[in-house]
Formats: sequence, C-alpha cells, structure tokens
Amino acid sequence: MTSTEFDSKAAWRALWALVIGFFMILLDTTIVSMAMPAIMGALEADLTSIIWVNSAYLLTFAVPLLVTGRLGDRFGPRNIYLIGLAVFTVSSLWCGLSPSIGSLIAARALQGLGAAMMSPQSMTLITRLFPYAHRGAAMGVWGAVAGIASLIGPIAGGVLVDTLGWEWIFFINLPIGVLTFLLVMRRVPKLPVHSPTFDWVGVVLSAGAMFALVFGIQEGDSTGWQPFIGPIGSVHLIVAGVLLMALFIWWQARTRLAPLVPLGLFKDRNFSLANLGISFMGLSITTLSLPMIFYLQSVRGLTPTQAALLLSPMAIVAAICAPLVGKSVTRHDPRVFAVPGFLLFGGGIVAYALLMHAQTPLWILLLPSAVQGVGSALIWPSLSLTATRDLGPANAGAGSGVYNTTRQIGAVLGSALIAVMMQSRIAAQVATLEGGPGVEQLPDISGELTPGVELPQFLHEAISLGLGEALLLPGLVALAAVVVVCFFRGSPAKDAPTVER
Repeated sequence: MTSTEFDSKAAWRALWALVIGFFMILLDTTIVSMAMPAIMGALEADLTSIIWVNSAYLLTFAVPLLVTGRLGDRFGPRNIYLIGLAVFTVSSLWCGLSPSIGSLIAARALQGLGAAMMSPQSMTLITRLFPYAHRGAAMGVWGAVAGIASLIGPIAGGVLVDTLGWEWIFFINLPIGVLTFLLVMRRVPKLPVHSPTFDWVGVVLSAGAMFALVFGIQEGDSTGWQPFIGPIGSVHLIVAGVLLMALFIWWQARTRLAPLVPLGLFKDRNFSLANLGISFMGLSITTLSLPMIFYLQSVRGLTPTQAALLLSPMAIVAAICAPLVGKSVTRHDPRVFAVPGFLLFGGGIVAYALLMHAQTPLWILLLPSAVQGVGSALIWPSLSLTATRDLGPANAGAGSGVYNTTRQIGAVLGSALIAVMMQSRIAAQVATLEGGPGVEQLPDISGELTPGVELPQFLHEAISLGLGEALLLPGLVALAAVVVVCFFRGSPAKDAPTVER
C-alpha cells in the first residue's frame, strides 16, 4: 500500500506482537549477564569458559545475519521470524537443562541462530509496514522496549538466581516464546517476496567469511592474540575471513542473481555511517555490563538483585525518553540526537570507570547510569532510522541484515576484548601491590570472582581499579562514535514513496 493508505491500527498491532519477541531476545541477554557469576559457581567454570556462554551466542547470532536478512525477502519476513522464534524457544529449554558448561555453550549457540533469524525480520517489518513519517514513533517504541528489557532483565535475573536458581533465567523464555508465536501468527501480515532467485554462492562465501572473522576474533582472546598459534590460529582465521569477504564482495558486484548485499546500499553515506556507528554501539553496550557485575557482586558483595537495582536507572530513563525521541526524530537532523547521545553514553561509562573504587558510596553509581539512559534513548532511534530511511521494500531485508551484522560484529569484538582487558588490567593493578602476587598468578584471582568466595581485603582496591580501567574500552569507543555520526547528511528525508504489505 502507499503511504497515503497507511493502516495505522494494523501496523501498530503487528509492531506490538513483534516487540514481545524482541523483548525476549534482550531479556535473555541481560538475564544471562547478571547470572554469569552464579553459573560459574554452579557449573564449576572458569572466566574464559563463562565468557564463551556469551561468545557462542554472539558467534551464531552474527554469522548468519546477512543470509537471514535476505531469506526474509525471499520467503517472507513473517515466516523466517516464526522459524527463528521456535528455534530460540526450544534452545532456551535446552539451556536451562544443561548439566555442564559445554552443554550450555552449545545450547546458547543454537539460541543465537534463532535470534539471527528473528532480528533482521523485525527491522524489515517495521521498515515495510510504517512509512517514514510514522517510522520514528515505531523506532521510539522499539527503543523503549529495549530500555524496559534492560531494566526487567537484570532484576528478573537477580530474583530468579537468588530464589529458583540460574536455570530459570532460560525457562522464563518458554511462555514468552509461545505467546509471541501465537500473536505473530495472528497479527503480523504476510508480505510479498521480492527475490525470485537466491544467491547460494553468496550464502557460502558470506557464511565462511563471517565465521572465520568472528571466530578468529574470539579465539584471539584465548591465544593472547599471538600470530599463527597451532595449525589454525586466530590470525590464520582472521586473514582467511578477510580474503573470503573480499571474494564475497567481488561476487556480489558480478552476480546476475539477486545479491545478498546490494552494494549500491553503501553509496548512501548515511547508511554506511549508521552501520559504522551501530558497530561502535554494539561493542560498547556488550562490554559494559561484565566488569560492572563482577565489581558489584564480587568486590562490593551485592546480591544479583541488588546489583541489578543499582544499574536500573539507565533502563528506566531510556524507557521514558525513547518514545519521546521517536516522535520527533523524523523531523530533525539526525545529528541533533546521535551526537549528544554518544557523548552522554560514552561519558557515563567513563564516569563509571573513574568511580570504581573499593569504598565508593554506592548511591553515586546511580548518576552515570541515568546519564547513559538518556544517551541510549537518543542513539537507538536516530541510528536505526537513519540507516533504513532510504531503503525500498526490495532491499529492506538486505539492509536490515547488514545493519544487524555490523552491530553483532561490534558485540563479538567487544566480547573478546573485554575478557583480555579485565585479565590484563587486574593483573597490572595486583602486581603493583607491595608483596602482592604478579601477573602469572592472575588466573587464581579471576577464579575467585564468583559469589560466595570472599576476596582477600587487600585485593579489593586493586581489582576495582582493574575493572574500572577495563571499562574505559567501551567508554572511549562510544566517544569515538561521536566523530562518525558528525558526518551524517543533515537534511531529513522525505516520506518513503511506497510501503507494501
């Protein structure tokens, strides 16, 4: 239908059905972060293994996104969303029943595949159901749901871990998944497909390139980023990934089939810059929580619930501000929102880093969290709207797949780097203690960062400082994104010519 025939009620009903699934994905991520120390203790896992609980999810989330975005164009975004939702829900049951850390990592990998099928379809459906004039409000609701999930997730995770056990952070997805499936079946319309053929060569090349790049980045952590360790080291994989990606780009330029990634998308400066900006945001928001959670639970002795409540101002403020931003973002230069958004978000993280001492009054930590909430509310709607505003229906799936892929690449890189930062900065701080242990003894110290294990008092300040220094990584990356979004094209776009149902 054309934008003048926009069916507001039908579109909003579909959006509310979709955001429940989006809520579940984000809820699962934040719940798992809050429960990581408890999982470490219950499954007798070390810090490297527990990082893989998130990394496996991010790996299988990131690798298929280019393909799953185009699958939505080929077979219908509603159909692919429902398949992904079923995979995500069933794998959540597996996660909760896992008897070992290896089983949990495998289940999380399957869960990431389900999320990869859902995520680009959600964005595609918003782009195709809402004309540009109404899309900002829809993206604002999307951002508000993200804020609510980031609030409820840690609190629910804390309560569930403190009462029923860590397994229930996954079991809670089962009723949500079933409800979402029924609502999407009823409320989300089937949209016409736009790709009569499918680029299977591109599928193989893109999947191989993404796997090699993402897995190589993650393996860089365990190998210390030393080149060519073993028969297939991290550098081998990254080089192979770069070469495969170059071959994939060459193929996309030459194929006569409908390409997975229409390269013409990147001629739009705003699309290219929004993708770079969301990769920075993905890295920052992924790496933010882990140092904070270990600081609050292991150093300051808070329960998971107490730690979640201390971090809640960001989610509360974001949930309140995001709909307000969404209503006005279509009428203004995107830089009006994106530039101060990254300044506030990155500045809040840096403030956290500087305040992390063993004796810092806990109430002070509420302030940076609130500042981050304002920044987050400004960032998400402005970036997503800027990336999608000029995509036609035929390229909505491909564009959404690219956008979600770049966000996940940033998240994967952050997941690998934050473990290195935490280990190295704690080691450096502990080594400065008079008569204290050196870097070689750090694995013993990191193993003590679990609930129920009391840290020696003389280590509290050193570990606090080390975790604070690790937080500078996401803080400085978010501030660097300010430079990127400064180059957005300023004039707001006109309404999209067509929005098909």
